[in-house]
Amino acid sequence: MPIFEHHFTVNGPLARVVNFHRDPHILKRLTPPPLIIQIHRFEPLAEGSIADFTLWFGPLPIHWVAVHQNVDFPHSFTDIQREGPLKSWRHTHSFIPISDNLTRVNDVIEFEHEAGPKGLLSRLLFPMPALKTLFFYRQAVTRYMVEASAANS
Repeated sequence: MPIFEHHFTVNGPLARVVNFHRDPHILKRLTPPPLIIQIHRFEPLAEGSIADFTLWFGPLPIHWVAVHQNVDFPHSFTDIQREGPLKSWRHTHSFIPISDNLTRVNDVIEFEHEAGPKGLLSRLLFPMPALKTLFFYRQAVTRYMVEASAANS
């Protein structure tokens, strides 16, 4: 099973970084153009909460339902694909305070494509280079928004 990992630091205290990720509207901000995300249901982040959305890759809709598990705030949470384009997807988010005003964000994704032709679409949409691009975008947005919120406080 492939594993994707991305780690970065944010100039902000643990609580601010965690609250940023708890915001149910943040997924729209963390989705880079040209992708469009349509949120159908996004429950406040808690054990067993549901995120139901459609990612639009141009005219192609990809429906996804994730359930949140192992919610241990302020340290970590995991979203697991219940319905979606891959055979499996498990994304663990963890937050580690480095100092009073510096937090490390760790993203670890364990995923698996369906075998054969059934997995062709997910292999095209979610190759490692695309995941790297997505998470560098999320890193930039997270840093910008967390640091901007500190400046406005």
